[in-house]
Amino acid sequence: MRNKAIYLAITLLLTCQFASAQWIQTDDITSTSVTSLAVSDTLLFAGTNDGRMFRSSDNGNSWNRVSSGLPNSFIHCLVLSGANLFVGGNDGVFLSTNNGTNWTKVSTGLPLGVKAVAISAEGKALFAGTPSASNTNGIDGVYRSTDNGGSWARTSSGLTNTHINCFASIGTSLFVGTGGGGVFRSTNDGESWTAVNAGLVDSFGIGVVASLVVSGSNLYAGRFGGVFLSTDNGETWSAANSGLPTEYQPDYAHCLAISGANLFAAISGSQGVFLSSNGGSTWIEANLGLTNLAVVCLAVCGSNMFAGTYNGGVWRRPLAEMVTAVEPIAGQPPHEFVLDQNYPNPFNPSTTIKYELPKSSEVRLSVYDLLGREVSVLVNEKREAGVHEVKCDGANLASGVYFYRLQAGDFVQSKKLIIVK
Repeated sequence: MRNKAIYLAITLLLTCQFASAQWIQTDDITSTSVTSLAVSDTLLFAGTNDGRMFRSSDNGNSWNRVSSGLPNSFIHCLVLSGANLFVGGNDGVFLSTNNGTNWTKVSTGLPLGVKAVAISAEGKALFAGTPSASNTNGIDGVYRSTDNGGSWARTSSGLTNTHINCFASIGTSLFVGTGGGGVFRSTNDGESWTAVNAGLVDSFGIGVVASLVVSGSNLYAGRFGGVFLSTDNGETWSAANSGLPTEYQPDYAHCLAISGANLFAAISGSQGVFLSSNGGSTWIEANLGLTNLAVVCLAVCGSNMFAGTYNGGVWRRPLAEMVTAVEPIAGQPPHEFVLDQNYPNPFNPSTTIKYELPKSSEVRLSVYDLLGREVSVLVNEKREAGVHEVKCDGANLASGVYFYRLQAGDFVQSKKLIIVK
C-alpha cells in the first residue's frame, strides 16, 4: 500500500511538472458534457449529463469509465465522505465504496431529482437538496441522512424556496443556495432554516444562488449579478464583482472554487473562468488556451485547476501559472481566520497543519476519526495573531481517513487528512 501511494504521488508530481502553462484539453472524454468533478487524493472523478462516470489516476492524462450501477441520467454533483463517494442526479443518490467501480442506489425516502449533496462539518450527516422544477410541491427541499444514505428524512422547515442548488458550511452553520429565494441558514443540523439575504438584493432581486463556497470565515455566493461576499456568517452580503462580466442577467457565477487565497468563478454565457487573489475585490480573466468557454464545474487536484465543460470534456491548467499568492504583509496579522489543508497529504508518519489568526484567540486544534472520536489534541491554548504551523504525528494512528478541526473563538472549521502506512 505504501509503495502504491508513493508511486501515485510521484506520478502526480511528474505530470504536474510537465503540464502546459495554459489550459489544455485532457484526452478520452473530449466531446463529453462534464457536469461535476470531485477529487479523492490522487484520483479525479468526472460525472456527465448522460449518467456516465469517469476516473483518472494520472492527473487527467487518461480516463477510465466507472459507471457500473449508475443509470443513464444527469449527474449534478459528486461528494466524498471518507472512503464513500456519493453521486446526486436526476435518479437520486448513489454510493460507491470502491472508488467508483460499482454503484448502489441509496435513495430511500428521497424524491427523484437531486441537485446537491453535502457532508456536515464533522462528517456525521449527509444532506441532499432537490430542485422544485422536477418534483411535486411539498416534497422538494432539503433531506438528511445519518446512515450514509440508507434512509432520508425531509428537513425543510422555514425554507420559503425549496429549489435547492448548493450547500456550504461554516462550523455548525449549514447554508443552502436556492433557485430564487437567495440563501438560507440552519444552525441545528437542518431541522429549521432562516433566510439570510441582507445585502443580497440588487437590480435582479434576490435571484438564483447557484453556488456557495467557503474560504476561512468568508462565505461566497455565485448568482445572477456575479459574486457576493458575507464575512459575518451570512448575516449581511456585499457585491464582490469588480472585473466580472455582470451586465446581463444570463451572466452569473454558477460555479466557485477555492485554492488557498485564490477564488475562481466560472461565468455562464460561455464567459469562461475568472480569478480573484484578493478575496473577490477584483477579478481577472483566466482563459488562456481555453477554447471551450462553456465551463460547468471546477475542481483543484494537486497543483492544477480542472474545468468540466459542455460538450468539451475536462480541461487542465497549472495553478502556479494562474495565481499570485496573497501573503500577509510583514508585521501585520492576517485579515481573517484560515485553516489550511495539511501538507503533505496523504502522509506517513507526519504532516504540517498551518492556520492563521487575525487576533489573539483561544485555540483548540484536534484530530478526529470517522466515528467522531477525538484521537489527538495538537493545540489547546491561547495563541497570538499571526500565521502558525503545527506538526501532526500519525505514528501511533492506523492508516485511514481522519478529520482535523480548528476552533478559535467563534471560528470553527474542519478538513480531512489521510494516513497511508
